[in-house]
Amino acid sequence: MFGLGTQEILLILLIVLLLFGAKKIPEIMRGLGKGIREFKHASQEAVDEISSLTEEESNDTKDAGGDEPLVG
Repeated sequence: MFGLGTQEILLILLIVLLLFGAKKIPEIMRGLGKGIREFKHASQEAVDEISSLTEEESNDTKDAGGDEPLVG
């Protein structure tokens, strides 16, 4: 994991614990979890919107009379 060993990870966790305190860390993790959840939801909405637009576009080209040749 990023070239970090067990000692380095423990040192980082200890520093975080000292900086924020034991009471604040669960609040930070909850906020982080909510942010990740909202990001996943928003990205799924974007994927759904793009796929629905693509389906509408493909249906429009089929309905436009693809069987008849265009005469100018």
